Amino acid sequence: MKALTLLSILCLPSFASAGTLSLIGEERWVTVAKVYDGDTFKTRQGEKIRFLGLNTPEILHRDAPAQIGGNKAKEALTKLILGKQVRLRFDKEKKDRYKRTLAQVWMRNGLWVNGWLVQQGYAHVYTFEPNVRWTRKLLRKERIARTQKLGIWNTSRFRLLKARKVSEKNIGQFHVVQGKVEKITDKKGWQFKLGKLYISIPKSRRKLFQQPPNVKVNQKITVRGKIRISSKNKFFLALYSPTDLELQ
Repeated sequence: MKALTLLSILCLPSFASAGTLSLIGEERWVTVAKVYDGDTFKTRQGEKIRFLGLNTPEILHRDAPAQIGGNKAKEALTKLILGKQVRLRFDKEKKDRYKRTLAQVWMRNGLWVNGWLVQQGYAHVYTFEPNVRWTRKLLRKERIARTQKLGIWNTSRFRLLKARKVSEKNIGQFHVVQGKVEKITDKKGWQFKLGKLYISIPKSRRKLFQQPPNVKVNQKITVRGKIRISSKNKFFLALYSPTDLELQ
């Protein structure tokens, strides 16, 4: 009876078919059935996959126009993976709030697709805490793309923004911002001023940093995130992960 039961299990389709939803482990293979945009696709089994650790500009969505670089990212990804088998690898959290599977993706030939999208300038790094296993590697690839002004980094919308040149047109936008620290505005060091930007680390995120960042006045740094306007009509940017801050 035990032998028959084992034989029945081994003959189940889930063991023979790569990428079935019943086999969620550290990695698995799926077949790409549809590409939604530059960072999301659907598998043949109907599972939605969101590339982990990056973000691409939006394509046309309902009443919202396509963002610069959005269509190019989708076209490049479609050409690369549509109809192909790809391998998924996971970090600490496997789903986002939209129930999409968060994954690092590899081709059969060993190409790391997440890294490729970033290094070609189709995407920028976007940190999903606590999923930071590959973030440092992605950031290195992003620096290459920025230095070579590839893809989105060759547009005024995404080009490295100087902190002293932040303006109202940047409100609500993600940017990589560089500048010199003008002053520390919090006694414990959780807030400081960078050009026209006030940088802060929210209390809910401070445990990720463990201690205030070791920034000094006149030190050149790079930060990344969405630029907002405060109730006091000041430009500010919140750091949600240690990887959002680069000391130089």
